[in-house]
Amino acid sequence: MAERSRTHLVLIPSYNPGAKVYETVRGALRQWSPVWVVVDGSDDGTAEGLQRLAEEEPGLRVVVLERNSGKGAAVLHGITLAAQEGYTHALTLDSDGQHPAELIPTFMARSQAEPRAMVLGVPVFDASAPAIRVQGRKLSNGWANPETLGAGIGDSLYGFRVYPIAALMAVMRSQRWMRRFDFDPEAAVRLVWHGVPPVNIDAPVKYLTPEEGGVSHFNYLRDNVLLSWMHLRLLLEFIVRLPLLAWRRPRLRSYRRSPAPPGQ
Repeated sequence: MAERSRTHLVLIPSYNPGAKVYETVRGALRQWSPVWVVVDGSDDGTAEGLQRLAEEEPGLRVVVLERNSGKGAAVLHGITLAAQEGYTHALTLDSDGQHPAELIPTFMARSQAEPRAMVLGVPVFDASAPAIRVQGRKLSNGWANPETLGAGIGDSLYGFRVYPIAALMAVMRSQRWMRRFDFDPEAAVRLVWHGVPPVNIDAPVKYLTPEEGGVSHFNYLRDNVLLSWMHLRLLLEFIVRLPLLAWRRPRLRSYRRSPAPPGQ
C-alpha cells in the first residue's frame, strides 16, 4: 500500500459506475493513499460494495450521499470534508476506469512542486475514442482559450486533474453553477480567473465498451446544451471581468505541456 499523504488525496465521485469501480479504486490505492470515494446517490449496489471494500482497505474512505446531485456537487462535498481534515489538494479520478491511475504519482509530484497551480490532464486518445466526443471537446476547448485570454488550459473537459482545494472551494461557493456535467470546464476557467495557473500533462484516456465494463451517463443533447449555456454565461462574465483579467494575465505563469512518462 502507498504511504499515506497528509496534504494530497485522490477523490473519486461515483454514480452508478457498475463493477468497474472496484478495479478503479484498487488501482488508485496501489498508487496513492488516501483515496476517497463520494457515492453520489448510486442505486446499483456499488455503495454497499465500496463500503465493504473500505473495511479491508485502510487507505480508503467512502462517503455516501443519499441523493444524486451531480459530479460537481459530489466533488464539492468531498473537498469540503477534506479541507476540514487538513488536506490542501485533491486529484479527481473518474470511477469508470477511463483515467490512468498509474499516473497519479506523476500528477501529485507536479502538484507538490507547484502547489499554487492546478495540474490538468491533456487526453491522449487511442482508437477507442468516439469521434463525436473527440470533435466535441475541441469546441469546448476553443471557448475556454479566449475566456481565459489564452492562459494555457490544455484541455477543459478531461477530469483527471489536481485541484488546490481552497481555491476550488472559493470559486464554487461564489456561485451556484459547476454542480453537474459543467463542473470540469467551468472549474478550469474560473480557477484561471481566480489566479490559479494551469500545468498541463499528457495522459491517456480509455473509452471502455459495455463488454469491458464501461458505463456512460453522457447524454449528447442534454449535456451539450448544458455546456453551450455554460460557455454563454462564462463569455458574458468574461466581458465584465476583462479589465481585471488583462491586468492579471502577465502575472499568471502558464506552463509548457509535459509528455506522459515513457511507456505510458
